[in-house]
Amino acid sequence: MLKREDVTQQLVYYQAGIGTYTIPEIASPISASIQKLFDTMIGINLHAHIMGGYEFLMQNYKSGDKIFIFGFSRGAYTARALAGMIHKIGLLPPCNHQQVPFAYRMYKQDDEQGWRQSNAFKKTFSIDVDIEMVGVWDTVGSVGIIPRRLPFTKSNSHIRFFRHAISLDERRARFKANLWNRPTEEDHAKGVKKGDMPRHKSPEHRSGTLGFRHASTTNGDTLKSGKSMSKTARDELERKYTDPDVEQPTDIEEVWFLGAHCDVGGGSVANGTRHCLARIPLRWMIRQCFILKTGILFHSTKFKEVGIDPATIYPRVLERPPPILYTPGTLATRYAKPINFAKDYKETVKVRDPFINEEEEDLLDSLTPIYDQLRIASFWWALEFLPNRQRYQKADDSWTTKRGVNFGKGRTIPKQVELGVNVHRTVHTRMSATDLFLDGHKKLRNYVPAAKWDVEPQWID
Repeated sequence: MLKREDVTQQLVYYQAGIGTYTIPEIASPISASIQKLFDTMIGINLHAHIMGGYEFLMQNYKSGDKIFIFGFSRGAYTARALAGMIHKIGLLPPCNHQQVPFAYRMYKQDDEQGWRQSNAFKKTFSIDVDIEMVGVWDTVGSVGIIPRRLPFTKSNSHIRFFRHAISLDERRARFKANLWNRPTEEDHAKGVKKGDMPRHKSPEHRSGTLGFRHASTTNGDTLKSGKSMSKTARDELERKYTDPDVEQPTDIEEVWFLGAHCDVGGGSVANGTRHCLARIPLRWMIRQCFILKTGILFHSTKFKEVGIDPATIYPRVLERPPPILYTPGTLATRYAKPINFAKDYKETVKVRDPFINEEEEDLLDSLTPIYDQLRIASFWWALEFLPNRQRYQKADDSWTTKRGVNFGKGRTIPKQVELGVNVHRTVHTRMSATDLFLDGHKKLRNYVPAAKWDVEPQWID
């Protein structure tokens, strides 16, 4: 979908993700297979994924380039960690490969000494660059055996636009959402101060797009690490070392979507499936790229394959018409028999219907199955009975930690009164569909989101 032909206009880097990567030092095929297995299970090579993206930027960045980073699941965490490393360490000039592991160690070192060293390193060796946009799908809460937060993965003033598609219906304990936290004024106290380093101001001439994907859809989400500082101590250092006079705050939008984890980021159904839930947040993210005038270059001929009419987003993004709501018989014009959500659906969608409009695509996508892993794969319940803890940011921007057993409970939507709740309008479409049938005779249970809101949501196009 992204244009890759002219590298003078746009460079695209794709990383297959956790569970597919072997570090170069692993030479034996058996050792490599074991390494990949453990990487899939617990994300032991997170550092290699972050440094791989960093080296791509180091080698290819030119003054004035725009940087865009995208990712899903643990790949979303990788994307945010890479942006955090660039914020804290800066970007090294080309060919400094031997410096990259040292720079990463300083990035993840979150004590006072680490921050002093990072600032000195950034001023001495690096250039100060911003990230134009980070777009992520359902960032999970932690990576590693021992959950650990790397610096600037929850907020980052060097990111201009942050867009996050979040799952409403994921319930697994190890897949809690890692949301953006609104920094207070003190949160900008760490890092190299504004004016201490020259910044590139030349007109942009090229965009660099990085994609990180979480390859596994059925395993836990964590990075092996040692001891970490307390949350309070870490935040205090971030406040101390962040630029207090940023040029502009990050433009943030996080939107909740239908479906479980892989229904939002992709992977629940086979490639080429005509309709699925993952197409909805993909269309939203593409539309955001045009609304924000990012300049990312796409192949317009690919848009209709994901359900977008190119004329509605270029040269001007048009206001979307009202959504089409389901009424009994709506799907009869598309399918010879009622959709069998249990077994017939995959066979039914093999016949590709012609594209009509995005509202029709939204309707048909929103009525497809939700792939809740706690219903599909019972072994996930073993983790639901283990004690876990989850941190939440309260209304006053302080933090609280909840400990307990998950028991398959839905996610928590924090700070609803203060920030509101952004929910995609296809959620309302699914909630309004009250006459869906299974096997043509058994009425399907009405949809109720697993995550609850206590305020009137803002319905997002």
